[in-house]
Amino acid sequence: MAASVSGRDLVLEALLMITRDGEYSHIVLKNILDTHQYLDKKERAFITRVVNGTLERMIELDYIINQFSKVKVQKMKPVIRCILRSAVYQMRYMDSVPDSAICNEAVKLAVKRGFSGLKGFVNGVLRTISRKKQEIVMPDREDKESYLSVIYSLPKWLVGHWLKEYGEEAVEQMGTAFLQAAPTTVRLNLNRMEKEDILKLLKEEEVTVSEVPGMPEALYLSGYDYLAGLPSFREGFYQVQDQSSMQVAKLADPQPGDYVIDVCAAPGGKAIHMAELLKGSGHVEARDLTEYKTQKIWENVERSGLSNISVVCQDALLKTEASIEKADILIADLPCSGLGVLGRKPDLKYRVTKEDLTELQNLQRSILQVVKDYVKPGGRLLYSTCTINRGENEENAGWFAENFKEYHLVSQRQMMPGRDGGDGFYIAVFQKENHE
Repeated sequence: MAASVSGRDLVLEALLMITRDGEYSHIVLKNILDTHQYLDKKERAFITRVVNGTLERMIELDYIINQFSKVKVQKMKPVIRCILRSAVYQMRYMDSVPDSAICNEAVKLAVKRGFSGLKGFVNGVLRTISRKKQEIVMPDREDKESYLSVIYSLPKWLVGHWLKEYGEEAVEQMGTAFLQAAPTTVRLNLNRMEKEDILKLLKEEEVTVSEVPGMPEALYLSGYDYLAGLPSFREGFYQVQDQSSMQVAKLADPQPGDYVIDVCAAPGGKAIHMAELLKGSGHVEARDLTEYKTQKIWENVERSGLSNISVVCQDALLKTEASIEKADILIADLPCSGLGVLGRKPDLKYRVTKEDLTELQNLQRSILQVVKDYVKPGGRLLYSTCTINRGENEENAGWFAENFKEYHLVSQRQMMPGRDGGDGFYIAVFQKENHE
């Protein structure tokens, strides 16, 4: 696109790619911001906020639009639907922009995209919503599923699922957390540089930094424009990794000389953490399914400067005889529904279905049946997911312990957004019997 393209043009393009074309929000946003690096920090922040905010609040936004439009959202042209959604998000959650300007820009976008005949419709719907903000009616709280679905923009089936598994208080706690702006969490590579020196670098780069409670090796970062543009990031002084995910390597407790296999490692955070904790000893083998994923791991490994880690393209469903009883520690952070990371990847909640939960549970079991043989007698297997769903978590851990008696369940923990800090994340630690 030409350098004259506006932030609102890019917001519309991003939303179309995500909601119409099925692309992933974090990839779309990264590609757009990488391609248009000429945009200033304020414009980039605007694009990120409106795209993510519109996706985060989409169920609520559709509910509001449907109250004031004769044509319901799902019957609209994709371009018009995205224009209205992003405009209503700005009117409702971005006070710095006057409603009149939001309406005018929305009409301009419709015309620019070849929908001149619908500019009156766009203008009418938005000005009516602006004029009648106080008349917006939310679902009755007595209808818990409908109310929580709209208030927290969570699919109704998911609200019902969580109400049964965790209760109303937990759903509200999670829903609130998912809608809050979250800083980037990073884990410091203290083998490369002391924490005080990293903090000094970040201050020079004008990054806002705060401590992660109870985790001196982690920091929250915000206020930066482009993470890959920071010298401190490019030099590998820290890795992006959520604090919940960091618990895997800590619970694994690697000892000097341990051999570690991470069977679904991309983008590499847990594998790199393990290699760092080994302090140059032992070896970590980071595997994943595709060349694309292994390339992402390599990029992070190269920045880390570690030499005791390798990357292998390997399907976790296919057993490798050479790996049998090779690992002191096996990390099985397996493909899951991702319901714990909706605060960072808001489009996931519109992709996942109830049927997916069962399919993923079965896939996880299939992988576990293969990779369990890679653990040495006396070794540990850590099963983890970034989701909040008993079927993929506690039920799978129970199934594994019941069916493979050589493994003993040492501990399990479900971390919840809004309660424990960080993403929703589950970890089960198994110890394999030592017959010696």
